[in-house]
Amino acid sequence: MSVNTRTQLHQQIDSLPDHIIEQIAKFTQILTSKQEISEYIDWESGQWQEFALAQFFSEDDEIDYFLEDAKEVYRS
Repeated sequence: MSVNTRTQLHQQIDSLPDHIIEQIAKFTQILTSKQEISEYIDWESGQWQEFALAQFFSEDDEIDYFLEDAKEVYRS
C-alpha cells in the first residue's frame, strides 16, 4: 500500500461516525484472523486429530489432561 493510499484512508476514516468505525474494526479483525489461519484451512479431519493428539501427549504441557479429553478430541 502506498503512503498516499494510507493517508487517504486515514483521512476518510477520521471523518466517519463511530458506528461505521466499529464496523470497519470488526471487518479488519475478520480479515486478520482469516490470514492467520489460512495455513491450516485445508487440513482434513485426520490431520486435526493427529495434531490434537500430539498436543495432548506433549510433555512440555503444564496443563493436566484426562482420557475423556482425548476421547472428545478424537470423536470430533
